[in-house]
Amino acid sequence: MDFKNTQTIYLQIVNWVFEQILSGTWKPGERAKSVRELAVAFEVNPNTVMRSYEYLQNQEIITNKRGIGYFVNEDAPEKIHTIRKKEFMEQEVPEFIKNMKLLGIDIQEIVKIVNSQK
Repeated sequence: MDFKNTQTIYLQIVNWVFEQILSGTWKPGERAKSVRELAVAFEVNPNTVMRSYEYLQNQEIITNKRGIGYFVNEDAPEKIHTIRKKEFMEQEVPEFIKNMKLLGIDIQEIVKIVNSQK
């Protein structure tokens, strides 16, 4: 994984896990990779992966079953959609609207593009 300087590593790992779940690579109810496995794979400190997993647990995406490992929650894909939609609406949409205004782009131009993508 090529880490970017624009976001903390633990959140990049969180987003990678989101993608694994949304793509079906990690299925609901299945065991997730261990902290150690991911730390070795990404060449990061296990504490970084642990921080990612703590975030995922707090968001109820994964659950830790003591002595067994981490498991993907049954409703994880829906929760990820909710999290990503909220982030999109709070971060990307305002930036998009700001750029529209700066560039003098009319909403009807955007509507035409959206309708042509269907």
